[in-house]
Amino acid sequence: MGGISIWQLLIIALIIVLLFGTKKLRTLGGDLGSAVKGFKKAISDDEAAAAPAAKKESDNDADFEQKKIADEQKPADQTTTNQKDKEQV
Repeated sequence: MGGISIWQLLIIALIIVLLFGTKKLRTLGGDLGSAVKGFKKAISDDEAAAAPAAKKESDNDADFEQKKIADEQKPADQTTTNQKDKEQV
């Protein structure tokens, strides 16, 4: 009921062939096929390039900056001098 029958599809195909011609449709089909092939190749190249990058990121899982002991001692020295100053007052 409302669907397109095989005869209607054949009539549409015949009209398209008459409008554009077989040579132009063949060229269009070849261009479309090469575009799809290039797209698939680009996708596979991106996946291959992304796989080593993901592996490198997982190797550096716990990459933290080291604090220097001298940096940690400076605030501690200041608090001891402040405590000494308070005791003298």
